[in-house]
Amino acid sequence: MPVEMQLARIIISELTESQVIYLREIDGDREFPILIGIFEATNIDRRVKEDDYTPPRPLTHDLVVQTAEALGARVHSVVISDLSNQTYFAQLRLETAEGQTVEIDSRPSDAIAVAVTFSPPLPIYVAEHVLDEATSSLP
Repeated sequence: MPVEMQLARIIISELTESQVIYLREIDGDREFPILIGIFEATNIDRRVKEDDYTPPRPLTHDLVVQTAEALGARVHSVVISDLSNQTYFAQLRLETAEGQTVEIDSRPSDAIAVAVTFSPPLPIYVAEHVLDEATSSLP
């Protein structure tokens, strides 16, 4: 059963290639980091800090949402579904007009960037086995 998480922290450093986001369990104490790129980190950070932020032109994450909506679907949630060789895997969950759930493969950073384009942000879930593995390797 996936565990609902929330975006807890975003750490942006211009001195390193990888930026870090932390996801924290909503009904618990577990938390873990995911390394992401600077573009996704700054987009997520801007969307979180500025509720009414609208970019002058649609960003990739806006395009994903607009495409889903144009096809009659809505983005429903994000699931971090797997962890392999220190790489996380995610899906965007869409619901079609007919009520079908469609899962689209995604990088976690892109999926979370899509989630925060909504107000309030879409739910972010992490598979229990991923959460166990991610938190067991932390000091």
